[in-house]
Amino acid sequence: MEEMTISEAVLRAGKKAKEASRRMAAASPEAKNRALLRLAEMLEEREAELLEANGRDLEAARLADLDGPRMDRLRLTPAVLADMAGACRHVANLSDPVGAMDTQWQRPNGLLVGRMRVPLGVVAMVYEARPNVTVDASILCLKAGNAVILRGGSEALHSNVALAGLLHEALEEAGLPAEAVQFIDITSHEAVSALCRLDAYVDVLIPRGGESLVRAVTSQATMPVLKHYKGVCHAFIDEDADLTQAVEIVYNGKVQRPGVCNALECLLVHRAVAGAFLPLVAERLGGAGVQFRADAEALPFLGESAVPASPDDFGMEFHDLILAVRVVDDMEQALAHIAAYGSNHTEIICTTNHLHAMRFLREADASMVAVNASTRFNDGGQLGLGAEIGISTSKLHAYGPMGVQELTTTKFVVFGRGQVRK
Repeated sequence: MEEMTISEAVLRAGKKAKEASRRMAAASPEAKNRALLRLAEMLEEREAELLEANGRDLEAARLADLDGPRMDRLRLTPAVLADMAGACRHVANLSDPVGAMDTQWQRPNGLLVGRMRVPLGVVAMVYEARPNVTVDASILCLKAGNAVILRGGSEALHSNVALAGLLHEALEEAGLPAEAVQFIDITSHEAVSALCRLDAYVDVLIPRGGESLVRAVTSQATMPVLKHYKGVCHAFIDEDADLTQAVEIVYNGKVQRPGVCNALECLLVHRAVAGAFLPLVAERLGGAGVQFRADAEALPFLGESAVPASPDDFGMEFHDLILAVRVVDDMEQALAHIAAYGSNHTEIICTTNHLHAMRFLREADASMVAVNASTRFNDGGQLGLGAEIGISTSKLHAYGPMGVQELTTTKFVVFGRGQVRK
């Protein structure tokens, strides 16, 4: 396909989405919920069809020697489809934010001023081998009264086409415009470049994938971009930590699913407990196949699974069973390390000291900061959002997992009784 033809196809999708966004902004909560609930039913009814489409993608990915973490993200299973259907029902049951008044106040001249929640308009998504994003992004955008343009990775093309077809059916059955979901099935990178220039029709662009994808999209986009480049997540083990509990938190953060952005990548241990804690880590995580990249002080406690850390290991997103480990003097040094090497994604502290916990919550700069809980909880579904369209580590206009509320903005509305400005 020639570049001009690609540009025209993307432009056509943008125009259709913009037109549909006006209808979605005015759609009733009941109609939107009907579409989401019908989609949940179809995900269950069409399971065999969806798994067959995904099987074609998986076979092509195997032939292309796709790496393990991306194969994991690409794979649909009955359990994954059930989770997607559950997300549809969860989002349908959420309060509809559109038209809600966040706050109101009265001016001395009698004007009643308020802030009303309104849709963003058209949200564009560029993402890699994650077919579940096709559903998660769409249901959140639709619930928030937006239209969405989807451009998934070529690895998941058959899966995404099948899922987009279900979305169109569900919208039509609910009396809503099928054009509110635009799926761009052009695998050329030119389609992404064309989408990045579509600021006349796209209100916000969200890239979701590896750091190279996010940086490529951000460098080309002519509209606002909500993004995170990578997830370098830290756990700080305080001198007052419950060490038995902390080992399980660290194990879950690193081992449960090491290829995702909220996996634990670096362990910081207070010097006062390093001798007691690190051998526990070596036994629990080392037994699960974790390799440690340790500083000189941590290295002797971590056994045969440890090698000396290089400077590049701190600040690295490994996407693997590899964990950087450093012993620190105190919380001040831990916070300084996080400020130097963190990615504003997720930071946790393990401690029984309330004052230490509250200081860490205030001073660790990340989209989610937790006390005595795994980094793996930085996820829209786990935090009660139903699903997420992505995790923003930029602070405008959202910080953290983005659900329905984050896919709206506010406008000022004013009620007067004939007032004029003097």
